[in-house]
Amino acid sequence: MLHTAIATQTATPLGPDRSRDYDLIRRAIAFLSETWTEQPSLDRLSQHLGLSPAHCQKLFKRWCGLSPKEFVQAITVDHARHLLGGSASVLDTAYEVGLSGGSRLHDLFVSHEAMTPGDYKRRGQGLEMAYGFHASPFGSALLIATDRGLAGLAFVNEDAGQSPKDALADMMQRWPRAHYVEKPEATAPHAEVIFNAKHWKREQPVRLVMIGTDFDVRVWETLLKIPMGRAVSYTDIARHIGAPSASRAVGSAVGRNPISFVVPCHRVLRGDGSLGGYHWGLTRKRALIGWETGRIAAHG
Repeated sequence: MLHTAIATQTATPLGPDRSRDYDLIRRAIAFLSETWTEQPSLDRLSQHLGLSPAHCQKLFKRWCGLSPKEFVQAITVDHARHLLGGSASVLDTAYEVGLSGGSRLHDLFVSHEAMTPGDYKRRGQGLEMAYGFHASPFGSALLIATDRGLAGLAFVNEDAGQSPKDALADMMQRWPRAHYVEKPEATAPHAEVIFNAKHWKREQPVRLVMIGTDFDVRVWETLLKIPMGRAVSYTDIARHIGAPSASRAVGSAVGRNPISFVVPCHRVLRGDGSLGGYHWGLTRKRALIGWETGRIAAHG
């Protein structure tokens, strides 16, 4: 039996500007993703959004550091293939040098531990999990935490018609025997650090708690080694963990990653350079890639 304490209002209010801005950006990315082969103009995009060209350009660039035109270039298959070029050495290099790359998101503010196989088999039994919804640059984010650290980060997948309640139910299926309590005050500190790059500090890391099979955790730990702005394939990960024939199993483990954004499963592409799938919607995967591309372009 699933024990929960779910309040009628499942989401804390989002900041009106951040929520409205992401909705516009989400629509912009969906439009650019559908029409990129036509190289849509700024005027065409702004007309689609009902904004002036100047406002459209300013909003988009403020959000991800790129112009709409540059963003189109960043999401093309050619760009994806470019990211994958030489990717076989990305994980090897990260493994050798350890956590030292200045542009790698997890290097700056993440530490992690894995629960035992027994903890996973109990499917959360005996765990109290606090949850809360928070505004983020990528829409409404659901964070789930135990007393040991952050165990889950999900987004409301608007592309699939998901509501906040749907997103919560989806995450609860991962650990169905846990006791869930709405405590946004417990998850807010994690959200503040994760979604505000100014707070990314090695000396004050976000503590992650990985709850999965041994194989899942090996895959998720490998995801943490992918540098920002780079991408690898499922085959690369399989080879890196010593299971070169297990790319399909790796794909399933990547899809089960419960800590979106921080454990960067969005940096995994298909071997042909196409985006593949994403549990929280391909529009959001493009948004995450574009946001990271913008940060690198702006900060090096």
